[in-house]
Amino acid sequence: MPIGIIVRRTPGVTRWAAWAWRVVGALPGAGRANWRELRREGEAVEYHAATLTLDLWSSDTEAYRVALGAKVPGLIVVLHEDREPGARMPWRPAFVTASPYEGQDFCDSGDGLVEQVPMPLAVIAWLRDFVRDHHAETAFIKRRRDRVAIDRVEDGKGDPRIRQLSDVYRAPRGPGQEPPR
Repeated sequence: MPIGIIVRRTPGVTRWAAWAWRVVGALPGAGRANWRELRREGEAVEYHAATLTLDLWSSDTEAYRVALGAKVPGLIVVLHEDREPGARMPWRPAFVTASPYEGQDFCDSGDGLVEQVPMPLAVIAWLRDFVRDHHAETAFIKRRRDRVAIDRVEDGKGDPRIRQLSDVYRAPRGPGQEPPR
């Protein structure tokens, strides 16, 4: 589903940043855009920055259930710095997802600007239908260590001069040596 990304630019509050950038909304079914100005209020400007494709995967339905169960379901949007020479804007919309697990992975990487925006009602309905049609409960299977076979014959293990298997800690004897009494 095409999702339009709405980015708001406001004046910075410190001398180190002239502008503050924030993802503030998502438009389901939006057409193509490249930083088209939508609204201006004083120095604050909202842009339709780009339209990205929201893909759903049947393997991620557990994550979508978590997203739908949130107090406010949301989409996670990732913006990367635009380092192209002569770029008009400092950010480039890169990715949109409905999976909070995938969004957490982007937060952990520290790469770019990661924002959560409220999920539009049309996307909630689409996502709910997708989960209903594709989700399959899987039982948790704890990984177990391999069992060691203790009934094997241990021929050739340890020092070959020790003849008794019952005492592998016995010191080896040379030929003709008697054990101490």
